[in-house]
Amino acid sequence: MKANERQNEDKQIVAIGTSTGGPRALQRVLTELPEDFSAPIVIVQHMPKGFTKSLAERLHRESALVVKEASHRDCLKRGHVYVAPGGYHMKINFIHDHLEIELTKEALHLGHRPSVDVLFHSIAKLPHVQKVAVVLTGMGKDGANGVQQIKSVDESAVVIAESSESAIINGMPAAAVDTGYTTYVLHLKDISTSLYKIVNRRG
Repeated sequence: MKANERQNEDKQIVAIGTSTGGPRALQRVLTELPEDFSAPIVIVQHMPKGFTKSLAERLHRESALVVKEASHRDCLKRGHVYVAPGGYHMKINFIHDHLEIELTKEALHLGHRPSVDVLFHSIAKLPHVQKVAVVLTGMGKDGANGVQQIKSVDESAVVIAESSESAIINGMPAAAVDTGYTTYVLHLKDISTSLYKIVNRRG
């Protein structure tokens, strides 16, 4: 194994996709994560241009983590959260020894830009990175195909779907569950604890 591959094995990423009801769900998840959370988090929230920046600013004020609206070529850092800007797809690329954000104006996917599937498809391509994909409340099925793609290339990836008990709209989580690839189906109140245990390898 090459030296850079050994180094990459320690890299982690958490990718979250959500739509209707997402701001409340994201607030619950992020505010319950401690500042020593040891992975970057990338988020697609279905929102138009202009609204994602204020969402990121509000989550930053309320969370122990650093939350920002993503910029093109941002280098991902542990304990930092990056919200895809409205009107742009967000992809994650492995550049040299770090994970980097790419923002694109490619065609809408399932009527959305940003799209959860587009983000998840890019995550699936990352070599030697521990992947955790989370699908929260939302209408439609954006994210389901991405979940399938992630698990088809990386059986060790963890997929979490919000349960119908807590999801305001259960379309997106249910579509993820229907793929048969979800690792856990969790109530919103339990997602932060599970993420911390998975990423920080405790419990």
